[in-house]
Amino acid sequence: MARKKITVVGAGNVGAHTALWVATKELGDVVLLDIVEGVPQGKALDLMEASPVECFDSNVRGTNDYKDTAGSDVVIVTAGIPRKPGMSRSDLINTNVGILKTVVENVAKYSPDAHLLIVTNPLDVMVYAAWKFSGFAPNKVMGLSGALDGSRMRSFIAMELGVSMQDVHAMVIGGHADEMVPLTRYATVSGIPVTQLIAPERLSSIMERTKKAGGEIVALLKTGSAYYAPSAAVAEMCEAIIKDKKRVIPCAAYCSGQYGVDGIFIGVPVVVGSGGAERIIEIELDSAEKSAFMGSVGAVKGLITDLNLDK
Repeated sequence: MARKKITVVGAGNVGAHTALWVATKELGDVVLLDIVEGVPQGKALDLMEASPVECFDSNVRGTNDYKDTAGSDVVIVTAGIPRKPGMSRSDLINTNVGILKTVVENVAKYSPDAHLLIVTNPLDVMVYAAWKFSGFAPNKVMGLSGALDGSRMRSFIAMELGVSMQDVHAMVIGGHADEMVPLTRYATVSGIPVTQLIAPERLSSIMERTKKAGGEIVALLKTGSAYYAPSAAVAEMCEAIIKDKKRVIPCAAYCSGQYGVDGIFIGVPVVVGSGGAERIIEIELDSAEKSAFMGSVGAVKGLITDLNLDK
């Protein structure tokens, strides 16, 4: 049986680490693509030289040519400029949408049956743009949002309680931006609601830290943005597709009426399998949660309108 083929576009910190996670999970052979000559080749060779130590047999190849990505099953797009201190995600939009257009049109040309996983920020807008540029069915296009935001929330809860990360579950919906909506009521530790374990004021602080988590790391690094957690989270999404795991992962998916939202990509709980975004799960939201979610939807719609992609 032929191995699956996974392309990672962008060989920066996020892209290179995504290639690492995908290879060590042995999800398939990996093509690492970047426009800078030598960088994807060097990082791919470095990864191959690590394979005897970590005992993975995925082949990792670096390239500057989209022809080498032909026939990919999954394409993960990390290309784009990262956030810098003081820069909002929306500040990135004009530069990164131009980069994304080139990437996605080449992906559609060489891998018309691929699943597209978008990591480039501002996330929800970029997923919408990728869908428009690719012409793919909406279930074949998803974006990294709640998979990462939920992981951050889970880590903060586990650190607060001194419990295993493995036993903490959390749900973050809405846009992958400051307007994201961490759902306190749906956070649990081995099935125990966190509202029974953490005082309201501490829980509120954790929710705020979750919203600002990306910016917290940008401020600490000073010359870049997060890459370990984003790459791990998108590799988890890739694994769910490749292995048809039917994982319930909050991610940016196309809504066609669910949650009262139609025609945009926004973070919601999704069953992720070989069909991509196979099904959106609609959970109950109280009035405050619904209001916050619709506020997030409004922010994403505003950015999409500014792009004028529907002309």
